[in-house]
Amino acid sequence: APPSPFADSVDYVGSGPPTYDPEPTALPLADPEALGELVADTVLDGARYGACTVRAVSLRGDSARYRGEPRRDALLTARFGTGEQALLLIAMATGARATPGAHLAAAEACRWIGRAVGRSHQRLAEDIHGARRGDLKSGLHRLTDRALGRLRASAVEQGLDPGEHTASLRCLLLPAGPDCRTRVFFGVGDGGLFRLRDGAWQDIEPHVSPDDGTGAPVVGFGSPPERTPEGDRLTLDLGLPAPPSPFEPAEPAPEPPREPFRFRASVARPGDALVMCTAGLADPLRGEPALCAYLARRWSGRTPPGLAAFLADAQVRVKGYADDRTAAAVWEA
Repeated sequence: APPSPFADSVDYVGSGPPTYDPEPTALPLADPEALGELVADTVLDGARYGACTVRAVSLRGDSARYRGEPRRDALLTARFGTGEQALLLIAMATGARATPGAHLAAAEACRWIGRAVGRSHQRLAEDIHGARRGDLKSGLHRLTDRALGRLRASAVEQGLDPGEHTASLRCLLLPAGPDCRTRVFFGVGDGGLFRLRDGAWQDIEPHVSPDDGTGAPVVGFGSPPERTPEGDRLTLDLGLPAPPSPFEPAEPAPEPPREPFRFRASVARPGDALVMCTAGLADPLRGEPALCAYLARRWSGRTPPGLAAFLADAQVRVKGYADDRTAAAVWEA
């Protein structure tokens, strides 16, 4: 019989057991007239296209489980288009802390960006396949601004504070065709972007200053001969004037985002695992070496974990970190 995916799994790592129970306890309070606003404790999804296998999970943190609060994280996985021109979107958002409708704002942010990307997916796929970095980056920046602008407008319509009815937003775009290994990250707000290569973690989150909306230098896009010390190909920007945007008709946002836009495109290698996550997992990954070591061991195998095993790995707890966790991982064949 094949070995169980849970054979070596653990409940927690670090200095000691977390304060809260390892399983859900209290359910959030329900309004009988708004049952559509309820959020499940855990959602889990996955797919395999081209050279990549995708796993995605969003689960309520220990603190929210104990207090009977809804999960503030939202997760959206979607495929737009068909065949080798199809485009996969993974979007995750986190609502503002200590805000009653945080889970609604997060879900709304995912829906708005999903709608925007879906309507522009053909051009986005063309830009990815054609290595048109400048068009891709500026287009995604506009779509993100518009999605978050709609979220602020929605807050005004509902009589809510736009500063509270808001969310961080992080997205991955994955072309479905097997011949394209470009992986595109974009978003606004806290979280993490990591690469597991040859058994070692690399923190590849694009770091930008508050007054910089351009994002960090992009690795592996455009395929010129220059390479980084790690062997990644660097982008070559020819500085050509950009044509008018083919994306959705421009709609000005009520105000610009308070945080800078983050963007990174990279070319994956066989054997890589790319992990995008909200702060609930990014913080313990950066702060607890035992969790890094455990997940590196679990996720460095030749075969990606199944859905149940991925959930078990993603919910390994660390004392002092009790927030919601949402993570998406992409394994390269």
